[in-house]
Amino acid sequence: MEVDGSKLSTIVPEPPLTPPQEPLRKLIPVAAIAAGVQFGWALQLSLLTPYVQLLGIPHTWAAFIWLCGPVSGLFVQPIVGYYSDNCSSRFGRRRPFIAAGAALVAVAVFLIGFAADIGHASGDPLGNDGKTVKPRAISVFVVGFWILDVANNTLQGPCRALLADLSGGNAQKMRTANSFFSFFMAVGNVLGYAAGSYTHLFKIFPFTKTKACDVYCANLKSCFFLSIFLLLTLTILALTIVRETAVVPSQAEPPENIGHGVVKKRKIPVLGELFGALKGLPRPMRILLLVTCLNWIAWFPFLLFDTDWMGKEVYGGQVGVGKLYDRGVRAGALGLMLSAVVLGCASLALELLARGLGGVKRLWGVANFLLAICLAMTVLITKLAQSTRRHAIHNGDANPPPATGVKVGALALFAILGIPQAVTFSIPFALASIFSSDSGAGQGLSLGVLNLAIVVPQMVVSVLSGPWDALFGDGNLPAFVVGAVAAAASGIFALTLLTSLPSDVSPAEAMSARGFH
Repeated sequence: MEVDGSKLSTIVPEPPLTPPQEPLRKLIPVAAIAAGVQFGWALQLSLLTPYVQLLGIPHTWAAFIWLCGPVSGLFVQPIVGYYSDNCSSRFGRRRPFIAAGAALVAVAVFLIGFAADIGHASGDPLGNDGKTVKPRAISVFVVGFWILDVANNTLQGPCRALLADLSGGNAQKMRTANSFFSFFMAVGNVLGYAAGSYTHLFKIFPFTKTKACDVYCANLKSCFFLSIFLLLTLTILALTIVRETAVVPSQAEPPENIGHGVVKKRKIPVLGELFGALKGLPRPMRILLLVTCLNWIAWFPFLLFDTDWMGKEVYGGQVGVGKLYDRGVRAGALGLMLSAVVLGCASLALELLARGLGGVKRLWGVANFLLAICLAMTVLITKLAQSTRRHAIHNGDANPPPATGVKVGALALFAILGIPQAVTFSIPFALASIFSSDSGAGQGLSLGVLNLAIVVPQMVVSVLSGPWDALFGDGNLPAFVVGAVAAAASGIFALTLLTSLPSDVSPAEAMSARGFH
């Protein structure tokens, strides 16, 4: 059974002329934008879940905030991709969307960072104990957070597309460009997690600490100021150096109205094409979607609550009470930085690992089993932390930090998780490209379908993880255990059901199609 590849033209139409091939020195500035984007994304993952609880959103409902990421990814990416493909601006097809996305990120980050101050100025009560609900601050935060995810999706897709345009159809140059993109993603992660783990960053911007915004909040603001500066600097640099050739609209399909504006105006059956394509998927693609879906059910609970787990379960702290929770969150940010370093190194070694293990499907299966083991180890680390904490309290220490061995074990777990994360960010997209080529389907359509297997599990986890954890005492371990089971199932299906591939398949082929940060 074949997927109708002709449907792809409604999502990613072929440009009438192939853009000229540009030298590598022009591709690198565009790839470097990934560092600015990923810097902000790292701050979201490490600091925002504790922050929303300080605003008064209980742990049970904190996960709902993260629904905006998968929802915006589901709708925004294909629509922005369609419009950028049909853009006829004199500034180019991709550059207007990159500029607009960067500007929206700056607006969103301002709203998030100053949510507590805006809320207090509008009548919210003071208090940072995690129990004082600040409805106006929460409203400002939620609006800013949704704008941020929409902006990130608006920015990233055209960036990757611009790299492909500048490569001029040269596959080797495209792989090289996307290798740089992957490298700068790792750089952004390291910088973001490093900034998130530094507790005195607010002293650089002393005005960030206010009555409504304590030290933790002020550090978050300061991190976001650095994020805005880095992203806007890299974006302006790239858009200044790189020039696009304006695309002449196809005579075969005239637009209804181009004017000064920028895009052809016609009906966009983007989402209908994506869901309609599910009916005719070949078996290898269906198995790929199953494995990917289970993989992301495993990943998303930990990505949501990793630093919260460090603050509560490992360090034994409470939101807004004492310093243990904040210290745990900072330690979690350090762990995420270590994970990002391993992620960058493992990304460069994927081809070697695939050959050593006998193929890509074995690499993905083994990586999923490693993910399952790591998620299960969170239970052991938590129990050890609780045991040493009880022993220290029995000896008279009222607020004991975790033992050195427990901290080292937790940080080691974060670092090891960088290996399966490198596989998750590349192998599924490579397999989607290969399977779509074998079936005659369009690349964009197949990767759009794969994106459904990523964002739908994220939405399910966002809705269910908080209430699920609440059933077992409002901790993070229940969702992590479900993630471990899902990762193990994903590994089994990857090894037993996925179609075998030649040993020379290159995971680097996936880099241009990545849909998550």
